[in-house]
Amino acid sequence: MSKVSIGLRGWRFDEESVLDEDGDLKPMARIPEDDRERVARLALLVTKPCDGCWLVHGDEERRRARQAQVVYGEPLGEVLLCDRHEVDFLYWFREEMGHELAGSRHMQNAFHQWFADGGRAPDGYEGTEHVDTDPEDVKQPGPNPELDALEEELAAMSEEEREALGIDLSDLDV
Repeated sequence: MSKVSIGLRGWRFDEESVLDEDGDLKPMARIPEDDRERVARLALLVTKPCDGCWLVHGDEERRRARQAQVVYGEPLGEVLLCDRHEVDFLYWFREEMGHELAGSRHMQNAFHQWFADGGRAPDGYEGTEHVDTDPEDVKQPGPNPELDALEEELAAMSEEEREALGIDLSDLDV
């Protein structure tokens, strides 16, 4: 069973759990409960800026922030990072005891505080080497990075159907 990322690196899913035979995202009701919240969050997160860039530039200069490429952490407490700031997160997580917050929604706040206080990876710190093996063989969802099909599906559902999914959709405009 191969693993796939959707929209952002970081959160990985069993391909058979989230994609249909054509490589498209399955309807939410057919995605296992454990994966639903993350898939739904991705519809919102995929267009967000990097948290590191945002902390450097602030809301006034948000346009200068690079778009996030990777997501770490738990839904509603996730950390979004561009390639440049991913190494800072990895340093914090590995060397500054950030790993103690793995699985906690408090990870985002703790990383933001460390970063805002000037925390950075030292020069030359090794991050993670991302290796794509046989990328042509891995099915990817359609080219739309905003996961429009997912948003349309959620918007078309009744309130009762969305509640039955058992996921927090409060950040989405459905």
